[in-house]
Amino acid sequence: MNLILLDPNDLNGDGCALITDPRRLMHLRDVHRASPGDLLTVGVQGGEMGKARLTELTVEHARFSLETLNEPPPPPLPVHLVLALPRPRMLARTLEHVTALGVKEITLLHTKRVEKSYWQSPELREDKIHQHLLLGLEQARDTQMPNVTLSKGFRPFLEQQLPDLLNHRRGLVAHPGMPNACPRDIQDPTLLLVGPEGGFIAWEVEQLLAAGCEGMHLGPRILRVETAVTALLSRLF
Repeated sequence: MNLILLDPNDLNGDGCALITDPRRLMHLRDVHRASPGDLLTVGVQGGEMGKARLTELTVEHARFSLETLNEPPPPPLPVHLVLALPRPRMLARTLEHVTALGVKEITLLHTKRVEKSYWQSPELREDKIHQHLLLGLEQARDTQMPNVTLSKGFRPFLEQQLPDLLNHRRGLVAHPGMPNACPRDIQDPTLLLVGPEGGFIAWEVEQLLAAGCEGMHLGPRILRVETAVTALLSRLF
């Protein structure tokens, strides 16, 4: 936790903040080894970052006195990530990684090679997704929560959502065997589509290309989804 991320509900009207959840308290005690008087980096979800002095720490709560909150969060990446729903454990790690890298719009998509059972996973509960996003923000010292949407049908996504997503965005489909390599250091607003383990099926790739997306590859190596997404974002932006 490189940032003590405060929920707006943690704040009161006298320039103080109070946190009571066990996860953050344990991190303060066991990782930061914080004690009253320490000056720590904090941020408010949806707001700015700065410094706060820890004034009280018990097993039940931590109290802070806010000293400065005038530092903006790092800029987001200009990308909307469409990710074929990975297996649950990989989903958790991927959400944390892409949030830390600055992705603010994420669509989880059903494709032919996505197991239908994945959609029943507890990892897709709103509170679980929120927790993984928080961990990514804390890692990267960011305060702006990503927006995650679920799209459980490929054809409805193709017909109802993709045209709007491609409006004013460059669509890039990452898929092995595409003729063009992944571009580097682009600044364009981008729609990045990444398939599941095993990739998109041929029909899905054809439909995405016909809709106006460009195909690209990362080279001859076949990577796990979480590795591929991180590599793509690092190379593109």
